[in-house]
Amino acid sequence: MPDPAPTLRSLARTLGLSRTTVSDALRGSPRVDPNTAARVKRAAREAGYRRNPLAGALMSELRRSRGTAFRGVLAAVDFLEPDRPDYAAKFHAELVTGAQARATELGFKLERFVVGRTGITVQRLDSILLSRGIHGILLLPAWDEPDLSNLDWSHYAGVYTDYIIERPALHSVCSDHYRSLLAALQRLAGLGYKRPGLFLQKHQDERLQHRWGAAFRTFQETHPTTRPVPALVADRIGPELFQAWFRKHKPDVVLGHDTQAIEWMEACGVEVPATTGFVCLNVLRRTRPCAGLDLQPRQLGARGAELLIAQLQRNEAGIPEWPSTTTIPAHWVDGPTLRSAPP
Repeated sequence: MPDPAPTLRSLARTLGLSRTTVSDALRGSPRVDPNTAARVKRAAREAGYRRNPLAGALMSELRRSRGTAFRGVLAAVDFLEPDRPDYAAKFHAELVTGAQARATELGFKLERFVVGRTGITVQRLDSILLSRGIHGILLLPAWDEPDLSNLDWSHYAGVYTDYIIERPALHSVCSDHYRSLLAALQRLAGLGYKRPGLFLQKHQDERLQHRWGAAFRTFQETHPTTRPVPALVADRIGPELFQAWFRKHKPDVVLGHDTQAIEWMEACGVEVPATTGFVCLNVLRRTRPCAGLDLQPRQLGARGAELLIAQLQRNEAGIPEWPSTTTIPAHWVDGPTLRSAPP
């Protein structure tokens, strides 16, 4: 028969220490002499012992709640970024709402922390999470490249709710922008639109590894009835730049994030939707009724919570060897800026 799995009790007996000392050493408690802590960790590693953070959190919670139902805690970590546009706050709020609801269903609760110059530092976050026994981190999308590499990830499981995070490279869950735009363009073709035009802020497409632009070009190249219109991609897109592009290329439907474009189009003498249609690529950003894509942030948050809790239940901590990406397609939303049938 195989040897039984090592436990705190068996490690303590082998080392001639108390179970509490071994437990504190493996948790990194400052109450344990550094030499003793190093000896305990070396023995645990050689014995193949793996600490389960949920077990400690469970016992702590049961002691506090006097035996009531266990509710573990997850951290939703946001980044304080001065350059991030205001509309991102709506997306983040929806993500957190979805994650909180799903976490509650699975017996956890979610608490939000903000990292940045006027928020807490990464080092302080590390200390807070360890002291409170929080080992699951759901990272909210960053406008620029996020960096939480200073956290001691040997204690944590993490999921990033956007496309790519390199510091550290974690599992991620995000909207499937490429598939969603292809489906939207196919839908527009079915309504008889033949000259779709796309406008994008350059940084928006870059941070998604050009998935919007790639889907748009792919559709133009593979759809035989489409008459190509070059995408308008610029650092800043205002009325003058947009209207010059619109007058030159005459798209019969426009896709973009900024619903102000409807006014710019009307100023060029067209009627929406009689002569030109409009689709908003993120309906959370629309300032007036229109057709568009719901990127489903609540579902993204819920799926992120599921993935994170699954890692904790499998006792998986640290930076994954093979980071994976889970994608969820957007949901189409009808609106008054498109005709209802082919002409």
